[in-house]
Amino acid sequence: MKKILFGAVAACLAMVLAGPAVDAAPVTIKVAYENNPGEPVDKVMHYWKDLLKEKSKGEITLDLYPSSQLGAKKDVTEQAMMGLNVITITDVGFLTDFDPDLGILFGPYLTDDPQKLFKLYESDWFKTKNEALKKKGVHIVMTNHLYGVRHMLTKKPINSPADLKGLKIRVPNNTMQIKAIEAMGATPTPMPLGEVYPALTQGLIDGVENPISVLYGQKLHEQAKYLDMIGYLTNTSLWVGGEAFFSTLPPAQLKMIHDTAREAGLYSQKIVTELDNEMIGKMKAEGVTVVTPDVAPFKAATKAVYTQFPKWTPGLYDQIQKELAK
Repeated sequence: MKKILFGAVAACLAMVLAGPAVDAAPVTIKVAYENNPGEPVDKVMHYWKDLLKEKSKGEITLDLYPSSQLGAKKDVTEQAMMGLNVITITDVGFLTDFDPDLGILFGPYLTDDPQKLFKLYESDWFKTKNEALKKKGVHIVMTNHLYGVRHMLTKKPINSPADLKGLKIRVPNNTMQIKAIEAMGATPTPMPLGEVYPALTQGLIDGVENPISVLYGQKLHEQAKYLDMIGYLTNTSLWVGGEAFFSTLPPAQLKMIHDTAREAGLYSQKIVTELDNEMIGKMKAEGVTVVTPDVAPFKAATKAVYTQFPKWTPGLYDQIQKELAK
């Protein structure tokens, strides 16, 4: 009898140590992004898809939709808020409609160390923000994705902010980046990423800002031959969906999605710098000139941006600087 009892206890213990099984109904989640196949974002999503399939034993499937197949970022975000089974990549700059304070995390030259930003996402300050976002229908799936450092690709070399005067530079449609590029002296021109190539071709814009791997992956260097290394924004990204959908998932499935998302985020941090260096070499081989200006004048020009958001909580900039210094 004791042997039988011991065997039963051991079996139960083994099940507990193995972790919760995913025994709910199979789940399929659409993953939408603007980036093209082969770009770092796409590589990270394939890594996450395979990892989640393995960990869930096929119970949870990610269907990938690169190249804006499901629409622009704003459209997909709205689909998610309606409760559809879709997630998309976004930046805190796009969440300012829900909480203006979050825009500061996308500020120019806030920090050049992505690990400090990732640590900030784990702070009590951000956890409070995250809970408030859930109540507004936003479910953050991944917080540790490294998108890259944003530089410029232009039709003329940029050695100082004065060189940007009169130039139309494409930016994503968020207030922080619009104000940052404007402060440098350029005319910010918001448009979806998928429209940038024809806009450069037709002369509607004079340049674009983005991480190097994105600039290359979109083949924008075919139309603009100067890579200006101004490094004005260390771009960490969030992957978000709708709380209306994610609140319906069993806890075991939800935990598995979040856990594997974190692993995918760590993978992004590993490959982005490597791929950026590789893409610089390819750009040079294809006729691009790399310009390395003194960034101090760009930093000075954009510092005033942090005073242009009256809806921010008083003392927010100093609070964030203290968090980053920890």
